[in-house]
Amino acid sequence: MSANTTPAGSAPAEPKPGSRIPKIPFWAQILGGLVLGVLLGWLARSQDISWLVTTLEKVGGIFIQLLKLAVAPLVFFAILVSITNLRKVNNAARLATRTLLWFMITSLIAVAIGLVIGLVTNPGAGTGLTPKDGAKPDHAGSWIDFLTGIIPTDVITPFTELNVLQIVFMAVVAGIAVLQIGEKAKPILTLSESILELLQKALWWVIKLAPLGTVGLIGYAIATYGWDLISKYATFTADIYVGCALVLFGVYPLLLATVAKLNPLQFFKGAWPAIQLAFVSRSSVGTMPLTQKVTERLGVPKEYASFAVPFGSTTKMDGCAAIYPAIAAIFVAQIFDIDLGVGDYLLIAFVSVVGSAATAGLTGATVMLTLTLSTLGLPMEGVGLLLAIDPILDMMRTATNVAGQALVPVIVSAREKILDHEAYENASSSPVDEPRRVAVETAA
Repeated sequence: MSANTTPAGSAPAEPKPGSRIPKIPFWAQILGGLVLGVLLGWLARSQDISWLVTTLEKVGGIFIQLLKLAVAPLVFFAILVSITNLRKVNNAARLATRTLLWFMITSLIAVAIGLVIGLVTNPGAGTGLTPKDGAKPDHAGSWIDFLTGIIPTDVITPFTELNVLQIVFMAVVAGIAVLQIGEKAKPILTLSESILELLQKALWWVIKLAPLGTVGLIGYAIATYGWDLISKYATFTADIYVGCALVLFGVYPLLLATVAKLNPLQFFKGAWPAIQLAFVSRSSVGTMPLTQKVTERLGVPKEYASFAVPFGSTTKMDGCAAIYPAIAAIFVAQIFDIDLGVGDYLLIAFVSVVGSAATAGLTGATVMLTLTLSTLGLPMEGVGLLLAIDPILDMMRTATNVAGQALVPVIVSAREKILDHEAYENASSSPVDEPRRVAVETAA
């Protein structure tokens, strides 16, 4: 036998250093996509290259469409399975109650910050915009629409029209029914878990396309809107980004340090892949599988995370449903020269906490804005003033949403003493990979 022959059963030789192309971290891929998108968008706009604008639009549009393709079934089966998973958790009712309570607390803090920023900066002053620049939306949200719209008229339309709130309602009813039926419903539960796993597998493939989608989305935004439009909304745009940054990097770390007694830096280290994908995709639901993965990686029990994250992805919106409508309402009131009183500000806070499910985890927060404006009696034309700038604002809003959706399960787990502190301390911002199945250990 030759001395170089590898014995049977032994491990193959390690490849020589430098023989493999190093894997580029996901955050670096996203950053590269952002830079390339800005450059291509600037080039397309400055040189008036129409084909490049179209290409960027198609690339970004296809990425978002792929995310949306899985939204309806993903939300339904994720909520259904998450409710049934609560049976595996001790004190399930207590955990669910605490989760919803912290959703409300963080939303109230976020809307308060939004109101303070709006009152201090006067975002509608000096913009040069007038009521004539606004356009009334085709449909304005109202509390009647919101409440009656929860219950679908049939089981097909919510999926074809992507009415996430109605899908959530049906999933909750189905999940509770499965729990009540018990053993006889086990085949339905097994099928639901298999479909959910299939959907998550497919969505992971889409998530890996995020760097390419980033090029298209950012490039098209720059090519279409440029910096001229942003200058008109400079104060308003800065208010949204500053407000979200204060919540994301101020309030959340403070809650982690004081309420959960955890190192905030570790939270951001573990949750960063989901936060950066949310910034690019502008979809809380599309980011949901990754949000759940990083939440589990931060030490939250899988059974609890599979409940808290899907519900948070459809109802927990500190960026879109708290900070944004608060500042936007002040902006619109100033453009239309309408004075808001203390009662109006309290109404904004109420809408933010109770009506946040109206945002439904999809790109944009127009429904929430129309709901807020209609509640305050402000002109619906104000929506038209903000639609043009919405894609640029939505990136930061969604990043804040997703960070909050991961934060609350971590806080609740820590306070209920079910958090794996070792996993939390060892959480890393590793590249995005599909969840690996743990090999079954066999006896020696």
